[in-house]
Amino acid sequence: MRALLSVSDKAGIVAFAQGLERQGWEIISTGGTYKKLSEAGVKVIEIDEVTKFPECFEGRVKTLNPYVHGGILHKRGDEAHVAQAKELGVEGIDLVCVNLYPFKETIERTEDFDEIIENIDIGGPTMVRSAAKNFNDVLIVTDVADYDAVLGAVEKGEDSIEFRRGLMIKAFEHTASYDGMIANYMNKRFNKGFGAYQFITGKKVFQTRYGENPHQDGALYEFDTHFSENFQQVKGEASFNNINDVNGALKIASSFGEQPAVCIVKHGNPCGFALKATLLESYVEALKCDPVSAFGGVVAVNGIVDAPLAEKMNEIFLEVVMAADFTPEALEVFEKKKRLKLFAQGGSKLVMSKDSHDFKHVDGGFVYQNSDCICDNEVHNAHKKSELTASTQEMKDLEIAWKVAGLTKSNCVVYVKDSAMVAVGMGMTSRVDAAQCALKKAKEMGLDVSGAAMASEAFFPFRDSIDAAAAAGVKAIIEPGGSIRDDEVIEAANEHRIALYFTTVRHFLH
Repeated sequence: MRALLSVSDKAGIVAFAQGLERQGWEIISTGGTYKKLSEAGVKVIEIDEVTKFPECFEGRVKTLNPYVHGGILHKRGDEAHVAQAKELGVEGIDLVCVNLYPFKETIERTEDFDEIIENIDIGGPTMVRSAAKNFNDVLIVTDVADYDAVLGAVEKGEDSIEFRRGLMIKAFEHTASYDGMIANYMNKRFNKGFGAYQFITGKKVFQTRYGENPHQDGALYEFDTHFSENFQQVKGEASFNNINDVNGALKIASSFGEQPAVCIVKHGNPCGFALKATLLESYVEALKCDPVSAFGGVVAVNGIVDAPLAEKMNEIFLEVVMAADFTPEALEVFEKKKRLKLFAQGGSKLVMSKDSHDFKHVDGGFVYQNSDCICDNEVHNAHKKSELTASTQEMKDLEIAWKVAGLTKSNCVVYVKDSAMVAVGMGMTSRVDAAQCALKKAKEMGLDVSGAAMASEAFFPFRDSIDAAAAAGVKAIIEPGGSIRDDEVIEAANEHRIALYFTTVRHFLH
């Protein structure tokens, strides 16, 4: 039996080769892998002894050869294939272990296009695809994590067709994601990221308990390693909807940097938010906004959850708590809640991956765009349009309201008072309805909106929303501006002695 080993990531390759050698395998190798194995004392055959042709063109051509691909691709159970291989002097290659040139690491490290081009693997993907195509006869190994399993299967004679099929699928995933990454990079560099094709690939992190509904299957996939590095499942098994809600809450809570923000989300929409002196205070104030909706909700905590905060959270039923981390004492408290799921990032504050693009499924395809970004300076650099100037606290409330509104489904209007959200209307077909719905809910909850700051993620088309805000006692408003009736809106703000600011940036979320 012969194995061809040619890897860019050489972690574990010596032990793998030694394991094969102990089982009587003949080892063939190339370039740096050959050198490493030789230095480790592995008896290894250099590739040009097989190809009968030297590596050439600075290593661009070394395995693209009939003695390599014939050895991989000929079908062992086909008499004609076996006879032709014998006639041509082609010996079988029964295991191929390849991982590809580090294209991703190269584009992260340099803009030198010549160097980037040289780190596009050609021979590697070709060998992987050849071995994967002939998986009935050839073991294809592309993942360092599979070395031990392959050695064990070969030694025990357990390299069944099912086992080989699993390796084959992983191999085609490997080459597909690699080629997709190259194509996306080239389109980003030369076509502003919008080429004739867009490849979206992700690595599976875990299977969700179910999809949006119990009869649907679901799973979480990640770009790069964001979730596997930053989302530890501390307790429980999350569903598709849990992950979606966690994402919404996380976006809002993490947008306040080092500050102790707490956001409560239900069905993808915020029903509570506060930014007080401590996380416990923030949670208590956030819960006041809509404790009914918070029941069965998801909480994102921009910091470390301790026992007192955990005890407070345990007073109601929550589906998920996402935090930077949990103290051991907090975990003990949460053990009382059997259905609660906990996620931690393992740091002191919540972080986002800051994806450069996002997309949304539509029937038969998807729409793709640059990611929206709500920058801290949007409020600080907003244009004052009113005669009245907002106070320091009102400016802080405007910033909170603006970020929450921009990260919530349109049409959205948010009211914030003393650094806590007191009302929110979201996902409405009319901005007036969003504003009035929020006020109606606040009244039902017994919350006083007077003195609050208000934000709308898009412009108010008429002054009626300003008039309604004034009647509720709103003292400061922030919106993008841009309506043909901006003058009427400004006039209304001045009439009601409301501080009004335009950011000039719209944040629709559909």
